[in-house]
Amino acid sequence: MSPFRASVPLTKSWEHFEFTVDDGVATVTFDRPEKLNALTFDVYADLRDLVAELPHRGDVRVLVLTGKGRGFCSGGDVEEIIGELQKMDTAELLEFTRMTGAVVKAMRETPIPIIAAINGVAAGAGSVLALASDFRLLAESAKFAFLFTKVGLAGADMGSAYLLPRLVGLGRATELLMLGDKLPAARAEAIGLANRVVPDAELADEATALARRLADGPALAYSTTKVLLTRELDSDLGSSIELEAITQALLMTAKDHKEFYAAWTAGRSPQWTGR
Repeated sequence: MSPFRASVPLTKSWEHFEFTVDDGVATVTFDRPEKLNALTFDVYADLRDLVAELPHRGDVRVLVLTGKGRGFCSGGDVEEIIGELQKMDTAELLEFTRMTGAVVKAMRETPIPIIAAINGVAAGAGSVLALASDFRLLAESAKFAFLFTKVGLAGADMGSAYLLPRLVGLGRATELLMLGDKLPAARAEAIGLANRVVPDAELADEATALARRLADGPALAYSTTKVLLTRELDSDLGSSIELEAITQALLMTAKDHKEFYAAWTAGRSPQWTGR
């Protein structure tokens, strides 16, 4: 557990999704399959807080997001969120939209790699949660749908207009966010939105294998790579080079780098510790 945390205890259980940790791999499973894992206010809030806590636990090196049943996440629940939003004033609505954005901000700023194992439809806010992850593994039956304009809202929501053009380009992002059409898994892979598409029956194994590789590898190197990728999205070249130089100099003093050299010298595989 990190020594740099406040006196408030870490959360032991989460009520609004399934959460497990197994040998460095944390898994969040959205578990409202009867509603294609539609989000509620509580799911948003819990996910925001969980992601913020993960670096302080000390037992998590990678996070996997997935859904139970036929869907990954179909976005905000029409009855439990959209219906309730009709009753709110402007200040309350802004509090809600800032909370949903805080989930994505937490996902991008956590040093822990995040894998989205997309087992079915990822729509609306669900598509943005996948977008905010570091790796997107899709089942062949999965599909994206950035549905915000379909409900009369801006296609730019929760940071989607920032993140999506950086993955697929402005032209494709404009089409996806403005029209809100479904994007099949094969097309998502072709335009760079999916890292890999696999048969439905193989998705869990593929996600487990990638998570295991990240958890067993040089975790400090992986986490700093994620942090720099996030920070340098809006950085000029000179600033990026300086930031990377400082980071590499620090990592050259880390135990994992020394372990690599010791292993190479001895002709064995490195035993990574993430330190």
